[in-house]
Amino acid sequence: MGVDLTDLVPEHETTLVDLNGKVIAIDAFNTLYQFLSIIRQMDGTPLVDDKGEVTSHLSGIIYRVTNLVEQGIKPVFVYDGKPPVLKAETIKARREVREAARQMYEAARAAGSAEAYKYAQASTSINAQIIKDSKELLGYMGMPFLIAPSEGEAQAAYMVQKGAADFVGSQDYDSLLFGAPRMVRNVTITGRRKIPRRGVYVDVKPQIVELKEVLETLEVTREQLIDMGILVGTDFNPGIYKVGPKTALKLVKKHPDMRAILDELGQDIENYQEIREFFLHPPTTDDYSIKWGRPEPEKIRHFLCDEHNFSPERVDKVIERLDRAVSETGKQKTLSAWF
Repeated sequence: MGVDLTDLVPEHETTLVDLNGKVIAIDAFNTLYQFLSIIRQMDGTPLVDDKGEVTSHLSGIIYRVTNLVEQGIKPVFVYDGKPPVLKAETIKARREVREAARQMYEAARAAGSAEAYKYAQASTSINAQIIKDSKELLGYMGMPFLIAPSEGEAQAAYMVQKGAADFVGSQDYDSLLFGAPRMVRNVTITGRRKIPRRGVYVDVKPQIVELKEVLETLEVTREQLIDMGILVGTDFNPGIYKVGPKTALKLVKKHPDMRAILDELGQDIENYQEIREFFLHPPTTDDYSIKWGRPEPEKIRHFLCDEHNFSPERVDKVIERLDRAVSETGKQKTLSAWF
């Protein structure tokens, strides 16, 4: 998902400790996909409760969000609202890809193939129940969330622009196209991660990306950066075949506008102006309130243990960590707005 600007965008490694005191507007859907894709059993099966309901995302929220709070980070989750009409074809195509991956996963799993995990990840999807459960758990944890008018990443970028947050938390570079001054990647998946099928571990660390530095390094304007994204492919269009980030960069520097680029390529993107306008002026809102509160231990226990079969011992330990972290953070003068 998202525009691919890998290898072009300058990133700076940081740590969760260095993000102490920072408000991070986290793209909720992007993060849920991460949890659902990564938190699985060895054969690719997601974590489920005794009713067969997926709980991988709940595990990610309770343990990894607690880890962020322990580092003094103040997360606020931003959910997608109504998808733009521009995204209709992408949503349909992704649904078809996930269904094909699901069928391949079932076949690979039945055959005991090592490819099962890969197909399982590709079949990851978010439904209404997953969204509802994630909001419920965040509420019990005292973590604020809001629903964007449209794209969550656009709203998160707007919140950083106006100073309501310090960073957008997302894996996707779309945040830059939406004008986020600063974003941080890997914030919810930091730590040692095992690479499926290879049996090796890698260290995943947070990476800070600043829009100003990106534009200066690439020597492009934000409008040109958006055009690069459109050429490579965004959530709103598939891009031009065989045009990657480096080729896109050369093209936007060579030609004065997108029309000239498309003429050289002998291709067309009929609605490129509409896509560019959406990135420049997406629907956003100031009608929200951000407030962090104390966790509600009994509600967390009931929700996770009684309703979703989590281990009471493990849940009690993480509740203790979360409560202690919130209490300690609230005492810090620079973070006195926690409550």
